[in-house]
Amino acid sequence: MNRSGWRSHLTALLTALIACVGLLSLSTAPAWAAAGTITEFSIPPAESDPVGITAGPDGNLWFTDSASAIGRITTKGHVTGFPIPTANSGLFGITAGSDGNLWFTEETSNKIGRITTKGLVTEFPLPTTCGSSSGCEPEGITAGPDGNLWFTEVIGNKIGRITTSGTITGFPIPTANSIPFGITAGPDSNLWFTEWNVGIIGRITPSGSITEFHVSPKSSGPFGITAGPDGNLWFTLSFGNSIGRITTGGSFTLFPLPRTCQNRFGCHPEASRPARMATSGSLRTGGTRLGGSPRSSA
Repeated sequence: MNRSGWRSHLTALLTALIACVGLLSLSTAPAWAAAGTITEFSIPPAESDPVGITAGPDGNLWFTDSASAIGRITTKGHVTGFPIPTANSGLFGITAGSDGNLWFTEETSNKIGRITTKGLVTEFPLPTTCGSSSGCEPEGITAGPDGNLWFTEVIGNKIGRITTSGTITGFPIPTANSIPFGITAGPDSNLWFTEWNVGIIGRITPSGSITEFHVSPKSSGPFGITAGPDGNLWFTLSFGNSIGRITTGGSFTLFPLPRTCQNRFGCHPEASRPARMATSGSLRTGGTRLGGSPRSSA
């Protein structure tokens, strides 16, 4: 799938997600009631578009704003913005690093950024543009078990590694045009990532060796991924209407969501949804347990 193709798919995905949320808000079904009390905090300016968020080492939350700023919000809701040097940089993922700073991706400016808890920003350009006018498009980012930061390159079709001093190395993904998105550190001291365009979950060692596991049809769109308290990795299928679980050995199970949100593509689970899933595969929303029939690998 080319760049414009996956962009249009994501646009359709987000549109459907918004519509789904709207329909859910009109529903009287208790199973999809709010799981807790939600408080919203306004972010200046009005056209802000927050994307990624992470807990910082200073006890605050830090987030990316596609209006070219890194935001900090205290647990009481006080927001401070820190503009970054490069305008229209397409800020996306953010994570806390082993050096006590926050690290983030600049999708459209082809850079990885670092910000201290005092607000000092440093940018590190990727060593290549991946043959694209828009660059390699770094997206997801996470702290690795080796003390480095690891990130996905959507156009570059690579997993990137950046040291806390700014040295960048890229590792090509075996499957072409895979569109890697989410990435997380696993309990096995490796990094795990999603390949949105090909239905694959990937694993990369700190030395750069990649193994791929086909977990779903190409059209299912693996998106967000995180390590679970059970020692497995859990991921979302944005077009598969399912939550997936994969062991560090590569065995996987898919848990279909109990509803389709009145959309032919399903509810579009992505990086986060207002729902809880037990490690047994039972989904809880608003305190109600919802059953599902899992589909497992052999």
